[in-house]
Amino acid sequence: MEAAEVIGLRLPKLLAGDPAAAFEAQRMVAEKIEAAALLQWKAMTGALGSTPLSVMQRSTAHYRQAVGKNRKRLARR
Repeated sequence: MEAAEVIGLRLPKLLAGDPAAAFEAQRMVAEKIEAAALLQWKAMTGALGSTPLSVMQRSTAHYRQAVGKNRKRLARR
């Protein structure tokens, strides 16, 4: 639900097709790469735990944090 909200907030900005839209698209891709790389690092260092349940819960929490930051940033505008 939270990710869908961020998509809804981001879509009008991207559809504008102006320089701000290009910047938002670049920022979106960079944030996704950063979030995935950080999650990989957490997995390699054992920070996600050792059970499938803990890995799933901590992975979800990791992405929810990133989505929450985007929701706050996009809702301000």
